[in-house]
Amino acid sequence: MKRVITYLSSLVLGGLLLSGCNPLQLDPIDDPNNPSVNSVTNNATRSQIQSVLTGLEARHRGYVTNVSQAWNTFGREIWYLNASDPRFQTDWLGQAGRVPDRSYFGFGNTGGGSFFSPYQAILQGRVLIESASNTNLISTQEREAVIGFAKMIQGYQFMIPANFVYDNGIRIDVADELNPGGFVPYAEALDHARSLLLEADQSFQAAGTGNFPLMLTPGFAGFNTLAALRQVNNAILARLNIYRKDWQGVLTALDASFMDLNGNLQRGPAHPYTGPPDVFNPLFYVRNAAVNTMIVVHPSVLADTTAGDLRVRRKFFERTTPITITTDAAGALIGTHQDNRWETNTAPVPFIRNEELILLKAEAHAQLGQSDDAVEAINVIRNAAGIGDYAGATSTEALIDEILYQRRYSLWAEPWGHRWIDARRYDKLNEIPTQYDNGTIFRQFPHPQAEVSWDSYVGD
Repeated sequence: MKRVITYLSSLVLGGLLLSGCNPLQLDPIDDPNNPSVNSVTNNATRSQIQSVLTGLEARHRGYVTNVSQAWNTFGREIWYLNASDPRFQTDWLGQAGRVPDRSYFGFGNTGGGSFFSPYQAILQGRVLIESASNTNLISTQEREAVIGFAKMIQGYQFMIPANFVYDNGIRIDVADELNPGGFVPYAEALDHARSLLLEADQSFQAAGTGNFPLMLTPGFAGFNTLAALRQVNNAILARLNIYRKDWQGVLTALDASFMDLNGNLQRGPAHPYTGPPDVFNPLFYVRNAAVNTMIVVHPSVLADTTAGDLRVRRKFFERTTPITITTDAAGALIGTHQDNRWETNTAPVPFIRNEELILLKAEAHAQLGQSDDAVEAINVIRNAAGIGDYAGATSTEALIDEILYQRRYSLWAEPWGHRWIDARRYDKLNEIPTQYDNGTIFRQFPHPQAEVSWDSYVGD
């Protein structure tokens, strides 16, 4: 954790790349090569707080590439075919008995985008809270708005390492990066994330009404008012409560979110990718590109589709020439379809959408035995996909199976690994097919080596 804050302090102002501000117009700092945290946490100016805020948005998307490629491979939503390095196939698919270790390929000693990056965002959020709390250059309501935003992002980010290592637990006490707390169980980690989201909601309420007082990136277009940010916060809380099995809590959060049964299923906040001097969308690939490194649709996803499902046409592009990668354990892995969701390399990547919220509503109602309400929500999704109303059994088990199936296509390959997490929480990991690649389905990862080494270092 020591190295986390070192990197954080050197990049605290890196958000200027996203904000559109002139990078030459910087406030005085202690060391221009290594700006200190103290320079923005002691009576920070409005522009300094803005820079830390925009930097937090940049940190907030740090997980996208790794989680999208790896977790969606674990759940066999995709294959990430890569001819340059066979370990993307052999290791990530668990071929030949491979199981995750503390320095597993694609995650390194730190856990990469699945562990280290979320903690970077969490600590950046802490710096933002300190910046807003320790200055008299913004109003009390502005301070509450900034704190609410920071805690909302922290609550979201804690879910990522928690779902990565699962039963192994994570650290939630990271206020002192040189003396972090011990690992807590999964349930306690989720409770901590819930507390942050509830505190965020309280801060947004205390901030009053109107627009958020500082500039947010285009990813929050349509969600840059205090009322709309409260809705986003409650949407995140609804996802969290599904993992906590707090079914009524899911519905309560959804009622305060932007969920709309009659609304645009694509509506939701997103991670922006605007191109230089920012970065491009890491999930975009030119259609039919003559390359041998690409995310492709897993064969089981294609095999299990419902006839006429519009999601298949919209999300999957059939290539003229399939991508073929050969592995020792399974022979040829053939990708016939690639991701069709991104029109350009600057398309934003949503991190929670109305479509997911409606499916959360369906799941909560099903678990509470409210089958009519569950079917109503399911039918919104089915009819949007062009496959008509649900006509199956209405037992809890049958409805959950239907909801998990719809989540598989509605939330396909989103930067969260939904199917991997869904299969684990319903004890269905053994239903994820491995016959196409002769691999293994992982349940969880161990703590990264850096975490274990840190404890040894402190002990010495």
